[in-house]
Amino acid sequence: MIPLRDKIKIGTTVQVIQKQDQRNGNLTLGMVKKILTSSNFHPHGIKVELDSGKIGRVQSIVELKK
Repeated sequence: MIPLRDKIKIGTTVQVIQKQDQRNGNLTLGMVKKILTSSNFHPHGIKVELDSGKIGRVQSIVELKK
């Protein structure tokens, strides 16, 4: 289940799929720096920029154990 925009906050750790990885399905782990999609839902995931500067669509939110 792809998360909605209102579940994604700046600083959330997420797994994104980058444009070049759409065919092979490789996910990239990172922290959200900026949310780029304005609508609450997108069928391929909300587009975000990670703190590393990489851009991708959120596939899942990673729950960090404390």
